[in-house]
Amino acid sequence: MSRSATPLYVVLDWIEAHAVVPDGFAQGEPFHLYPWQEEVTANHYLVKPDAQLGQKSTAFVYRRSQVIMSQKSGKGPWGATIVLAEAAGPTVFAGWAEGGELYRCHDFGCDCGWVYEYEPSEPMGVPQPTPLIQLLATSEDQVANVYRPLRAMIKHGPLKSQMRDGEGFVRVGDSGRIDVVTSSAQSRLGNPITFALQDETGLYNATNKMIRVAETQRRGLAGMSGRSIETTNAYDPSEGSVAQRTHEGTAKDVYKFFPQAPATLSYRDKRERRKIHRAVYAGCPHIDLDAIEAEAAELLEVDFAQAERFYGNRIVAGSGAWLESAPWLSRATPDREKPKPSTYKLMKVPIVLGFDGSDSDDWTGIRAETLDGFQFTPTYGPSDRPTVWDPAEWGGQVPRLEVDAAVDQLFRTYDVKLMYCDPPYWETEVDAWAERYGDRKVIRWHTRRPVQMHAAAERLKTDCIKRDSTFTHDGCPITERHVFNARMAARPSDRYVLVKPEHRRKIDMAVVSVLAHEAASDAIAAGLLKKKPLYMSA
Repeated sequence: MSRSATPLYVVLDWIEAHAVVPDGFAQGEPFHLYPWQEEVTANHYLVKPDAQLGQKSTAFVYRRSQVIMSQKSGKGPWGATIVLAEAAGPTVFAGWAEGGELYRCHDFGCDCGWVYEYEPSEPMGVPQPTPLIQLLATSEDQVANVYRPLRAMIKHGPLKSQMRDGEGFVRVGDSGRIDVVTSSAQSRLGNPITFALQDETGLYNATNKMIRVAETQRRGLAGMSGRSIETTNAYDPSEGSVAQRTHEGTAKDVYKFFPQAPATLSYRDKRERRKIHRAVYAGCPHIDLDAIEAEAAELLEVDFAQAERFYGNRIVAGSGAWLESAPWLSRATPDREKPKPSTYKLMKVPIVLGFDGSDSDDWTGIRAETLDGFQFTPTYGPSDRPTVWDPAEWGGQVPRLEVDAAVDQLFRTYDVKLMYCDPPYWETEVDAWAERYGDRKVIRWHTRRPVQMHAAAERLKTDCIKRDSTFTHDGCPITERHVFNARMAARPSDRYVLVKPEHRRKIDMAVVSVLAHEAASDAIAAGLLKKKPLYMSA
């Protein structure tokens, strides 16, 4: 029988039958999943169509999940319901139903009387025989976002006969437990576990050493074929957090939930901010948008970026960021086809290039821009690799022959009018390109000159922000990350240059974008990008 991936629906129903509202006037009443909570839960427990009895984490489409949600959206109480399910609910795949099979709570030590009947071809579940669960956060106050509602749900719900609240942990049955782990309480870190909930991973960074803690915890999961969930507000992309690593990662078995408003909406504009809030809080019926606006408006007066992250659910850098995310994202046109290369002279598209090179530390890259202001990362070679080189992927050193081959291909297949090159570490190659393609086309353009670099960076920034600008780009994800990483370092006369927030957070493709745009602007001013008429004989 052919199947498709199907959620472990019994988990969703089990949660609503056993979790209760942890506080407020409705304390103790049944907990009903919000639309976003239901969506994430269903996806986290999505069973592979070929899942086999006996598989644990590998029975599911996703090994772990990440939820990036705005402030007060209900992440903490929802996380508590998932922990309850992992502690006592049917979260372990137990085969496929023929139809009519029953899940009885009584069979697993719960006297609530709840029964669930499976449909044909529905995945079935049983509880973990020995649930070993850890809640991770940077501090006790932070972990309380999940641990406090968890304890309240146990106290006021039907699971109090199965779970006993201790000091810093919850005993589950005779041998299971739910432990709290923080940066200062790591005694159980590294132990084998069946499930982990990592709260506010946007705060886990190298400075507080929480990256190592999170990685160690996940190793403990691997040994038990366990699973995990991250919950967090939108992160600061300059901090290199665990949340950022997960969000930017390419693993296929990580589910990511990150509701967004259109990037064209400005968080500075009150009316548009309301639309942003309406979009990101769409699945949160308890939210009063007027109250959110009041909190956001007060916070943005002192820390605009934090307000946009917390309430707008946008990944924006903190103070000193060169360019806010919204202007850059609003210029992305990923569906636009990149100009096609051609070896026929009359078919070659006129472009300019920007190049920034390194040797064994920073990245090397090339960006192109057309006469109508469309910037993109070209490809080269038989595999159409993007013109971005991370030395870590090339044995620790940028492959200079690959870069030279890419430059040669671009000049052969496009009508390259101008190429601005930042020459450090690449003087020999830049000189060779100038000799090969002409010293009026290949120009040394030092980015360490504060006056010129400030003006060039401001030009690109302005063309991203102003409404009537024709500048667009391809949405290259590497360039996007580097743009968001870029920081402004002050120089005399109210000028700045672009710098990295820390060694690991690269900005090379942002610099390349600045160079390409500056080359395009200069080429247009010099009349180099004017279209030449094609004359055909009668």
